Amino acid sequence: MDPAVNSTDPHPSAPRPPSRAARLRARLHPATTPLFLGAVAVAGAVMVHFVDPHEPGHYPTCPWLLMTDTYCAGCGTMRAINALTDLDLAGALRMNVLTVALLPFMLYSYVRWVYFSFRPPTRHIRAAHPFWLWLLLGVILAFWLVRNLPFGAILAPG
Repeated sequence: MDPAVNSTDPHPSAPRPPSRAARLRARLHPATTPLFLGAVAVAGAVMVHFVDPHEPGHYPTCPWLLMTDTYCAGCGTMRAINALTDLDLAGALRMNVLTVALLPFMLYSYVRWVYFSFRPPTRHIRAAHPFWLWLLLGVILAFWLVRNLPFGAILAPG
C-alpha cells in the first residue's frame, strides 16, 4: 500500500489553504501591477533626466559592451531616454533608433493594459500572433547585428 494514501483520512482530496502571497494577490486591485510599473518607469525617466548618462561614472557600463567591445541592441537606450526627456528627438534617434521606434508600441500596450485592468473585456482578448513576436525578435537581432557592421555604423550610439 502506498504510504502517501491514507485510507483513514476523511477528506483525501481536500484543497490546501491558499498561501499568504495568494491571499495578498487576491486582495489587490488588478490595476496595481501596471500602475506600479508605470510609476517605476516614470521614476526611472526622471532619474535619467536629472542624472545625465552622458557623463561617465554615473551608471555602469553595458556588460555586453564591456566584454565584447560591440554594441548590444539596447546600448544607448538610457541616453535616448535622456534626450527624449529633453525633447530632443534627433538626439534620441542618434543614440538608439530602435528604442525610439518601439516606444509608441510600448506606450500603446501599456495604456491598453491599464485600461483592461480597470475595465476587463467581456470577450477573450488574444495575445499577439506568434508571427509578430518572431518578427520583433528578428528585428531586434538584425538591429543588433547591423549596428556593429562597418556599413551600419550610423546605427551605433553616439
